[in-house]
Amino acid sequence: MEEEKKIDIALSDEIAEGIYSNLAIITHSHSEFVLDFVSLMPGVPKGNVKARLILTPQHAKRLLMALDENIKRFESIHGTISDLDPTRGIPINIGTSKGDA
Repeated sequence: MEEEKKIDIALSDEIAEGIYSNLAIITHSHSEFVLDFVSLMPGVPKGNVKARLILTPQHAKRLLMALDENIKRFESIHGTISDLDPTRGIPINIGTSKGDA
């Protein structure tokens, strides 16, 4: 029987605090996906990128699948997450045509 391999992952206190984001801007090239997490405050026309993730296409797809699985688990316990109002759209013009979420 093959021994299970374990990964030791450290989490600093600073990173453990997390960041708040209410907008994600997603762009991509042929070799990477870039996810910028932004914090926008109501009535303030400027937001700040709080974190940026750069992923290979394979890792981006794994993230999508893992997020989908976790949303399904969450909804099985807490009920369906209501969709955003489709008439509102993205609250700002960020000047990118690659993709917004």
